[in-house]
Amino acid sequence: MSVAESSPTNPPKTSSRLVSLDALRGFDMFWIVGGEGIIHALAELTGWSLVLWASYQLEHVAWNGFVFYDMIFPLFLFVAGVAMPFSLTRRLERGDDRRKMTIHVIRRGLILVLLGIIYNNGLFRVPLEDMRYPSVLGRIGLAYMFCGLIVLNTELRARVIWFFGLLLGYWAAMKLIPVPGFGAGQLTVEGSLAAYIDRLLVPGKLYLEVHDPEGLLGTVPAISTALLGTFAGHFLRRDFPGISGGLKALFLAGAGVVCLLAGWVWGFAFAINKNLWSSSFVLYAGGWSLLLLALFYAVIDVWGKRNWAFFFVVIGMNSILVYMAGSIIDFAYTSDFLLLGVIQGLSESAKEMISWIGYVLVEWAFLYFLFRKKIFLKI
Repeated sequence: MSVAESSPTNPPKTSSRLVSLDALRGFDMFWIVGGEGIIHALAELTGWSLVLWASYQLEHVAWNGFVFYDMIFPLFLFVAGVAMPFSLTRRLERGDDRRKMTIHVIRRGLILVLLGIIYNNGLFRVPLEDMRYPSVLGRIGLAYMFCGLIVLNTELRARVIWFFGLLLGYWAAMKLIPVPGFGAGQLTVEGSLAAYIDRLLVPGKLYLEVHDPEGLLGTVPAISTALLGTFAGHFLRRDFPGISGGLKALFLAGAGVVCLLAGWVWGFAFAINKNLWSSSFVLYAGGWSLLLLALFYAVIDVWGKRNWAFFFVVIGMNSILVYMAGSIIDFAYTSDFLLLGVIQGLSESAKEMISWIGYVLVEWAFLYFLFRKKIFLKI
């Protein structure tokens, strides 16, 4: 893990870093680092039906189903996959050592697993038996690592086989392998194969006591989420005669619609479920991810409308750093100190909304300072 000095300003459209990719990653992270708090507070303050609907979309569904907030996690992993052809594949094409790249991918994945454990438990603050080892960063790290190994050692056709093979294999395992005391095909919180494996193999505490949403078996289909991103990145990076950037965006959007429909249909046999990271969830969330990528790519990299996206680019360039910083730096204290004179005398709901806005702006100011200094966390 290192802090690198670099800048993504005005990258080429097909051979270097996509501004739209950084903006989309930042848009995704915005909701995690405080954006959802602003919407919830605004809903409480106004009671407007549209804002109440948006607030509902920013709460995970309890089990089966899908709302916007269920897309945030897979979208981040999808974006990591999109970036691979612009990094790993490009390095292979220029003759970089495959062994060194493999070591880098494994090391990066394991560092993310370690950071996830630290994020969940702090440093030496929780007894070993009470620690929660599965984590969001851990799943990202493992899925990225295995996806990266597939990309480094296979051609496109084999990656497609891996993509469908993992989804079909996971579906078959969840449906056909019996769980002691529950039988086969029980997709409940306690009775699923994923939950049983978590209880059997994962030390420490599970997030839902009998099941962990970031447990071991669910990492298998998460690899396909990252692989779907690599297909999109491969398509964007290649030059196709007669296919403009606008047409590429349309093709991505079309692929997104196909994935949405396939995920919806598969959901009748294998419910769309983020906690289980079901195969239908991979396709359904992947469909929305493709649509968002198409939109951001068309507006930012094809039409050149970039100014509006700068807010998100600043977040996206240091996404892991801001995610970790929230558990270390008290941005809320700084925000409350700066806004103390502003929020006095306001209603509690108005105070809540302004406090959330201040929290996000303090975070962004911190990231902007790093951006201006060209300091970006590299793992």
